[in-house]
Amino acid sequence: MEFGVVELSRLQFAMTAMYHFLFVPLTLGLSIIVAIMETVYVMTGRPIWRQMTKFWATLFGINFVLGVATGITMEFQFGMNWSYYSHYVGDIFGAPLAIEGLMAFFMEATFVGLMFFGWDKLSRVAHLIVTWLVAIGSNFSALWILIANGWMQNPVGAEFNPDTMRMEMTNFFEVVFNEVAQAKFVHTVSAGYVTASVFVLGVSAWYLLKGRHIELARRSIAIASAFGLASALSVVILGDESGYSASHTQRMKLAAIEGMWETHEAPASFTLVGIPDKEARETHYAVHIPYVMGLIGTRSLTQEIPGIEDLVAEADDRIRSGIIAYDALMTIREQRDATSADVRATFEDHSEDLGFAMLLKRYVEDPRDATEEQIAMAAEDTIPGVGPLFWAFRIMVGLGFSFIAVMVYFFYRASFKGMQFPRWALRAAVIIIPAPWIAAELGWFVAEFGRQPWTVDGVLPTALSASHLSITDLLITLAGFVIFYTVLFIVEMGLMIKYIKKGPYMDVEETDTWMERHSHRLRTHDGKGPFAAEPAE
Repeated sequence: MEFGVVELSRLQFAMTAMYHFLFVPLTLGLSIIVAIMETVYVMTGRPIWRQMTKFWATLFGINFVLGVATGITMEFQFGMNWSYYSHYVGDIFGAPLAIEGLMAFFMEATFVGLMFFGWDKLSRVAHLIVTWLVAIGSNFSALWILIANGWMQNPVGAEFNPDTMRMEMTNFFEVVFNEVAQAKFVHTVSAGYVTASVFVLGVSAWYLLKGRHIELARRSIAIASAFGLASALSVVILGDESGYSASHTQRMKLAAIEGMWETHEAPASFTLVGIPDKEARETHYAVHIPYVMGLIGTRSLTQEIPGIEDLVAEADDRIRSGIIAYDALMTIREQRDATSADVRATFEDHSEDLGFAMLLKRYVEDPRDATEEQIAMAAEDTIPGVGPLFWAFRIMVGLGFSFIAVMVYFFYRASFKGMQFPRWALRAAVIIIPAPWIAAELGWFVAEFGRQPWTVDGVLPTALSASHLSITDLLITLAGFVIFYTVLFIVEMGLMIKYIKKGPYMDVEETDTWMERHSHRLRTHDGKGPFAAEPAE
């Protein structure tokens, strides 16, 4: 297979995934914020909270629909662009995707209509339950997707069957409770909560700058800053947990993120900034913070974190072990039921390294024929792009800490300064609206680009996973997806801006309450304006 096909397939999937994730984090976070606002409405009965709920739910609905539309395309791509991947690991990867469709998607589809159209048909408590079910369904959807993705990062609960030539699930609960999947879920969901909080904060700040919908904007800032502060702190804490998990499940990724070429004495320091140089095997002008990486990666001051050079040497050993497994596998395929117990035992002893032998398929048809030079090149291929990972991670982390500072400031002003906000702070809140999306996309870049050269870490190389498509097919579909998704993005932005400019509206309940509250003023009006009183008899 031409490597250009693999690269174009990767580019196409990366494009659709990154477009899709423009909608996902806002859906995750806004669903919870809307549910919180409606909870306050049910508890207090104050119409302003009903108005807030319905306004932010409108924006949630626009985003939700387009998120679903872009997400469906991704699932079809597994069969179209990654057919060998689907064949090889479909028994494991397909299970959480199927559960996501049955448990989460149908829950959202069932209750989202009731949420929007059931205000006057359900009691307050019943409608609140519906809203929370929509929020829970959205988060369940993320859970099962991230279980599937987490398995690709740390393939537990499965083993290769030499008779069927496929990976098969051996323990469903190991797949579900995979430590990487659970860490990714809570980290990703918290990032979505931060995204929605910054969005609500920024839109509300814009209203205050324009002098519109003051009460809605101030209360929305209070909710967004409190919820966003808790979420931003969670992102940092749970990101630390992901780093700890990577130290024993994806050590090469961790070393690349750190630009750590050599194994240093424990405890490892954290590289704040630097310029990674793959050719020189060095990170130039590095500024280190002592002990920090050791504490993050190992939770100790005595355990080493291996560097890239040692991990490449380890990969070399595993490739050689994988060649033994590949040779035994070919014997099993040729002899079938007549295969001796010794051959099967040899395969079992080395089967965990079979994927490393498959790295040689990029250079030679039969891994058993690989030269020393080809083995060395395959081992070198296990190093992901150090420079892009190094900087993507640091920009993401810098943005994460900046969100904490923003939320602390607005929470303080909302809680202790009578919800009075300086205009410079409001302008800053509007400007930073795109920042959480940048951080989220960088996070996915680190997770997925850092896993290369694997589709399933240590099991299936990316170069073997793609379908046998032509360059022309891929270029045409890539262009089609880019045009279609760009149109959808423009449509969403247009609708969002339209409804934000339009602002909230008063429904029947709110109008009745407003009339009751201002009835004295209406009765004593001086006769000017649309609410002029009838002439006295």
